[in-house]
Amino acid sequence: MSCDQSYPFPQVFLVNGDGSPQPSTQPLSLVPCWSFPPAQERVRSRGKSQGFMGVSPCLALIVLLLFLLVFAALGFEAYQIYNLQTELREMRETTPETEFNAAQKQIGLYESELHGEDKDNRPAAHVIGRIQKEVFHRTLRWESKVGQAFISGGVSYLIEDGGLQVNESGLYHIYSRVELIFKNCSPKSSFVHSVFVRRTGHSPPLTLMEAHRAGFCSQQPDHAWTTESYLGSAVKLQKYDRVFVNVSHPVYLSHAHYANFFGLYKI
Repeated sequence: MSCDQSYPFPQVFLVNGDGSPQPSTQPLSLVPCWSFPPAQERVRSRGKSQGFMGVSPCLALIVLLLFLLVFAALGFEAYQIYNLQTELREMRETTPETEFNAAQKQIGLYESELHGEDKDNRPAAHVIGRIQKEVFHRTLRWESKVGQAFISGGVSYLIEDGGLQVNESGLYHIYSRVELIFKNCSPKSSFVHSVFVRRTGHSPPLTLMEAHRAGFCSQQPDHAWTTESYLGSAVKLQKYDRVFVNVSHPVYLSHAHYANFFGLYKI
């Protein structure tokens, strides 16, 4: 409660034994009056000013905003990292191989070696001329196990007729070289060198390459003369095709093994 300090309290009189009032000999004094609110109101107002757990509401709001700012920054950084990872993954998927990370082909190195395969499995063959002394076949016979001759990758050499049989369809490079020695060469001397294939289901042979040589002798008759012919090209072969070499004058073939050869390999 509050009181008006402009009004003094009533005077206090002392009463003696006979009941007559006597004025007090002490001077009157005013009872002090304070304007403080009651205790309950002071406690309530103090609680309102301090906030929750003694923390000011303004300070709590500032701290909350700082936390929100920190979490927003962390979320933005995570989003940027995710975008960078996505772009890097797309670049790796779309960027073609450059010359620094692609396998390099070298001269004389088979492609099968680049894939870890044995080069002996490559379909290929190289045979050299057989020296004939009694029977001379127009379709030449060859040596497949002499010197540098070899057969690999499923190619078969047919001893009976001198053919090379392929067991895989594909594009093959076929080549043949013959050397002839004419002991009595004349301006009319000539010969034909050809490569042909026999194919299952196709009765007549198919000519793949052919060379006709003439006019290679000198003007002086009855002189020996050496000449040669080379054939080579890329040809598509089917499985089980048999490739042969023909010479019109096999009796004139050179007796040097490495002068006459025949081969093929898959490209």
